[in-house]
Amino acid sequence: MCMADLLYARAQMGLSLAFHIVFAAAGVALPVLMVLSDLKARRTGDSDYRLLSQKLAKGTAILFAVGAVSGTVLSFELGLLWPEFMGQYGEVIGLPFSLEGVAFFTEAIFLGIYLYGRERVSPGLHLFSGIMVAVSGAASAFFVTLVNTFMNNPSGFTATAGGPTDVQPLVAMFSPGWQYQTSHVLLSCYQASAFAMAGIHAFVLLRHPGAAFHRKALSVALPLACVTALLQPLVGDLSAKHVARAQPVKLAAMESHFETERGAPLRLGGGVEIPKGLSILAFADPNAEVKGLNDFPRDEWPPVPKVHLAFQLMVGTGSLMALLALVTLAQRWRKKAWPDGKGMTWAWLLAGPLGVVALEAGWLVTEWGRQPWILRGVMRTAEAVTPVPHLSAPFWTFTAVYLFLGVTVVFLMVRQVKGTLPGPLASGGEAHGH
Repeated sequence: MCMADLLYARAQMGLSLAFHIVFAAAGVALPVLMVLSDLKARRTGDSDYRLLSQKLAKGTAILFAVGAVSGTVLSFELGLLWPEFMGQYGEVIGLPFSLEGVAFFTEAIFLGIYLYGRERVSPGLHLFSGIMVAVSGAASAFFVTLVNTFMNNPSGFTATAGGPTDVQPLVAMFSPGWQYQTSHVLLSCYQASAFAMAGIHAFVLLRHPGAAFHRKALSVALPLACVTALLQPLVGDLSAKHVARAQPVKLAAMESHFETERGAPLRLGGGVEIPKGLSILAFADPNAEVKGLNDFPRDEWPPVPKVHLAFQLMVGTGSLMALLALVTLAQRWRKKAWPDGKGMTWAWLLAGPLGVVALEAGWLVTEWGRQPWILRGVMRTAEAVTPVPHLSAPFWTFTAVYLFLGVTVVFLMVRQVKGTLPGPLASGGEAHGH
């Protein structure tokens, strides 16, 4: 295996994950927004909320279909690109993969009932099917994240030269830190999708300030966006503390921290230092020792500049979203209504992409920060890759496929939004949910 093929294999997996994670996140969060809209429609009798739930259901179906394609590609890539890993450790971590498949099919069944059962099944069953779509989507993400937790903190087996022995599937499935990583991931799905939805409707409201439908849609997205933006830093802090204990080399790369120090300062932007800040954040102790990269073998360092930059991007975007959530909730409390001024609408428009940026940056920190291991401390990425040469061909092929799928999804989602715009664009049946 030449180094170029290893890089192509990693790049293909990275591209597939980066593409899939957006649709997976939407598959987790849009059903929640769909159900919230449905509940508001039932409580108020407002046809706009009913239309919103229909639009969100169609959007969920589109993104679910694309997510199914990209997720299937990922499952094949695991076996084809990393046969040594799946061949030796597939039995150890096969349980959450199987449960994810069950959650996926459950979501598909109930999404079909929700999409086509309106007016055909009882209102209670219809609402229940929407709730089950939301629960199944969250379960699917939960089980997949457990696999990633295992790769970062392998447990539930004894490593030998001949492969794993004494396999305990449940212990492997719930590897150390699973509660922090799954909570962090699920919150990021809800946060990214709610911010994106808020940004889309803020954009329309800046062009059509009197669009009642989009004002109501914003009122559905904002609560979820604000709550998740404020919860995420708290969960992220717990996750970072676990990384400090379990993966000190990853923490050192995240903070670009080279020398072991007691009372280590927190360095912001490369120039500003907060005395003892890193020791407090990592161990809740101002005098705690934080290990530096120089304490670890050079061949076990992650790509430090990339991990550090991605971490800074994740923290920076997360902080901006939390600040906007605080300002929004303060105005909501003071005015007894969601803020609708031009300044706040612009703020939510500009913040719309930040959730997706933070989501992608966070996954890059997780994946880059584990290198050079595919299974930390047990199997290196270079040992797991397929010996089949010429991996540039599938990389460029799948890049073209993902580009086509991405353009198609954008086109379909723009059509969904256009159907709700005031004026001539909304005069057709699509605008009224027919």
